Amino acid sequence: MVPSAARTPSRPPQRPASRATGIGRVLVFVYGILALAATGRSVFQIGTKFGEAPVAYALSALAAVVYIVATIALVAPGARWYRVAVVTIAFELVGVLVVGVLSIFDPVLFPDDTVWSFFGRGYLFIPLIIPVLGLLWLRRTSPHRAGAEATGPRPDDTASGRG
Repeated sequence: MVPSAARTPSRPPQRPASRATGIGRVLVFVYGILALAATGRSVFQIGTKFGEAPVAYALSALAAVVYIVATIALVAPGARWYRVAVVTIAFELVGVLVVGVLSIFDPVLFPDDTVWSFFGRGYLFIPLIIPVLGLLWLRRTSPHRAGAEATGPRPDDTASGRG
């Protein structure tokens, strides 16, 4: 008689289909709140006073789109959505840094605040902190990393001293 363990093929441990587990749920929640806040802010600004600060209000709308896409990408499973999340959140970090620096050194460019002005000061600096945490979380939940952990080092890694 064959033991039951011998009859079932061994499979690598399954990872959750979504990155929205553990601290990822907090990230999704915060990104969702930022998406709602930035969308509401930009719709109001563009609808009522776009002529006063078109660049600032357009940047608020761009931030809203970034937050919406990041929220979806963090929830959606798969390697493609993982890449979308990385690109979106990296873009957000660059945007916060560039707009933050410009709003300090050339405030004439932004006669009214954007979501990313002064590094997200109007949003308690969350726009500056959340992309860093998001990228760290994505690095930890990388589908490539999961595959490497499940399969172990490749033969060429051990020969080169990397494994």
